[in-house]
Formats: sequence, structure tokens, C-alpha cells
Amino acid sequence: MHIHPVILSGGSGTRLWPLSRAALPKQLLPLVSERTMLQETVLRLSGIADITPPTLVCNHEHRFMVAEQMRAIDVAPEAIFLEPVGRNTAPAAAVAALALIAQDAEALMLLLPADHLIGDVAAFERAVAQAAEAAQAGQLVTFGILPQTPETGYGYIQRGIASSHWDGVFAVARFVEKPSREIAQGYLQSGDYFWNSGMFLFKAATFINELRAFRPDILAACQAALDNSQRDLDFVRLDTQAFTACPSESIDYAVMERTKNAVVVPADIGWSDIGSWSALWEVGVKDDAGNVMRGDVYCDGASNNLIRAEGRMVAVIGVSDLVIVETSDAIMVAHKDCVQDVKKVVEHLKQHNRTEHLSHTRVFRPWGWYEGIDAGDRFQVKRIMVKPGEKLSLQMHHHRAEHWIVVSGTARVTRNEEVLLLTENQSTYIPLGSTHRLENAGKIALHMIEVQSGAYLGEDDIVRFEDIYQRS
Repeated sequence: MHIHPVILSGGSGTRLWPLSRAALPKQLLPLVSERTMLQETVLRLSGIADITPPTLVCNHEHRFMVAEQMRAIDVAPEAIFLEPVGRNTAPAAAVAALALIAQDAEALMLLLPADHLIGDVAAFERAVAQAAEAAQAGQLVTFGILPQTPETGYGYIQRGIASSHWDGVFAVARFVEKPSREIAQGYLQSGDYFWNSGMFLFKAATFINELRAFRPDILAACQAALDNSQRDLDFVRLDTQAFTACPSESIDYAVMERTKNAVVVPADIGWSDIGSWSALWEVGVKDDAGNVMRGDVYCDGASNNLIRAEGRMVAVIGVSDLVIVETSDAIMVAHKDCVQDVKKVVEHLKQHNRTEHLSHTRVFRPWGWYEGIDAGDRFQVKRIMVKPGEKLSLQMHHHRAEHWIVVSGTARVTRNEEVLLLTENQSTYIPLGSTHRLENAGKIALHMIEVQSGAYLGEDDIVRFEDIYQRS
């Protein structure tokens, strides 16, 4: 009996703005340790018996970061499926289940979000072992988190009678939407309700059979998206037309609330979905005054704050119960009781056609990253880092010229028919309209300064002729 972990990493992340952005959502960030949430999710699986390499489902825009983060922890995924658009958890799970059945008709599928914290890994392993027996027998198992507070931000699961076949397994009486505080308090006191974790274990074939019964439209769209998928380097790119046509629905709505085979395993595993800045404060390591701090932070007479400095020093004096987050292009200050209103900031940015919700000033690419330093009328200055052995696409710009200055490392520069090597303190000029390419020809990271000048400096002013990453 093999357990196949499927990691859902498709979220775009707005509740942890300004750290989390569409191009770099929370699952790809190091929030509670030096590793990212995705890396922590994958690494905690190693102690589970009969576990296979993970299957990942992510947005196509995040594919290179996901792959790079797996390489950094020496994990070779079974597959990485790329969603052209987000369609909630049921379609993502359906695609993974269909792929698993093709290689193992009896596959058990452990479905996990990529952005959850689990503090007690040993308890998590025990819960999976309990759930595996029921799942092997055809049950669809969800993990119910023992509630600590009357939380209004989570859905709840009411347990029914205890199973006579499997210890620690209960029938699901019902799923409950996010309640009011008064109702949640009643749930907490009754002892019969659990937080809905969004984690599941079931046979892939069982899930597909239930989906066929309850949502054949979702199943058909996912089958078509998989049948017409294409291999793209290390990825499986789902068919855009078929997957975009798929209804957007959660596993709870599509299957779990309809099936007669839903069971719940209570799990006291130190779980949090890190769904807000206050949740991150709750699980963080605190100083004697209750402050959770990361980065270059100075506190004096301050208590119970979460302070995160990404690039500059942040000094906090005489305040309490605040969340203060500094990034290179935005600073957020909020009371801990108001962090759910962060989404209003993101909506404001969208409505005013701003970009601070989309990406940071440092933008990651498969070859490395670039970071905006300064910009003005007809000019823009960037820092560029290219990893050893990597290269940018062979390209051309219609509206800008570029000056390249090597700070450290060795650059191989293609400029029309000419190829030259540049080392530290050397520079070159790329005229407007020239076909050009930048490569790292050395064994250390290449760092450069790029000065762009021209009438239009947008990232969409690029014509690619050749690209090893197969970008259009």
C-alpha cells in the first residue's frame, strides 16, 4: 500500500500582503522557518511509511520557483501539473487522481495544501496512519483539527458516531460554514466539532468514482485537460481550453458534503493555515514582551507586536498589538484585530491599476532574478543576478537600449553576430533593436547593473527568438 502525497500550491495569496504577492504567494515564502511553506510541507512527509515522491499542482506562473524549491531540498517530484487558471481544489485533485490511477489503480492519495503549518509532525504521522486503514477500505477521510478557540474564520466538521472498524475514526455528521462567534463558542464547548483542515486521504479511484456520481462535468473537463496536456521541460501543462472550462469548486462542495462515505480523523497536530498576520503572530517565537520579530528590528516599550523587516531597519516604540511589515516598496501597519482588512488594500491597488499586489521589486525568473533600483523619465536601473550555467532568452527590444555593467562574475554576451566575455568592472552597450543574450559563463553567481533608456521600458517590450525555458 503506497501513499501518494498531492500538494496543492495554486493559491495567489492576498491575506499576507505586502509580503505575499500574486507572483510570490505565501506557500513560496519562508514564514515560520528558513524554509518556505511548500518546502516544509514536503519535508514533513519523510516519516510516513510507504510514502512516494510528491505530486505537485501549481499555477503555471510559479512553475520555476516550485521546481527550484524542490531542487533546493533534494526532492524529485513524481510530477508537477501546471494549472493555466485557478479552479479551486476539486479540479486540482481530480487531475492528480486521474494521473495516479493510470500508474497505480489502488493508489492512496494524501491531499495537502502547500501553505499549512503543522507543529507536531509525529502526531500528524499517527493521524495519517489511522486514516490510511479507513481510506484503503473505501472511505474518504478528512482531518479535523481539535479547536482551541471559537474561530470564525474556519469551516467546521461535526463528528457522528465512532467507527466500529477503525480506532480514532468517526462518521461525518455534517460540514458547517464559517459560523458567528456565538455559534463557534457553542461548537467549542460541545466537543463534537473540529476545524476543517482541508486535508484529505482517500483512494484516488474512490474519489474519481464519487466525482463521477456527483460532478461529472468537473471530471470530464479534468480528463480532457489531462488527455490534451503537454510535457514542458519537467512539467505537465494542462490543456488551457479544457481546464478553463472546468467549474471552480472545492472538494467539500463537490464531493465531501454529498458522499455517504465521509469520515473524520481528529488531529491534534499543532495546525494553522497561517491565514492572517495575527495567525502568524500566534505561532511565532516571542520575546519576553510578546513581540514576534524578524529582520533588523529595534523595540522599546513595545509588546505583543508582529514586526517583520525585509530590507530596512524598523524601530518600534511604545506600541502594542500591532502588525508592522516592511518591504522594499510597501509598509503596512495594522492592529492585530484588523488584519482581515488587508484584502481591502489589495482591492484598492487593483482598482487603481497599481502593481504592489502583483510582485515585489525583486522579480524571480528561472535564470535568477532582477530588481528595480531606480526609474524616471525615459530611464530605468536594475540589479540582475544570473545563476551559474543559466542564460536569458535570445531577444530583442523595439523601444529601449541597455547598458550592462558587471559587478561580479563572468558574463557571456551575445550582441547580434558578436560574442564577448565580460568580467568584473567591465561593461557593454546593447543598442535598440539589437538581438542579444546574457549568460553566466562562470561558476559563481553573475551580478550586474542594467541601465535601460528609451521611450517605453515595460517588460512586455520583448521579442524572444530562442529560450531554453520554453517561454513565449
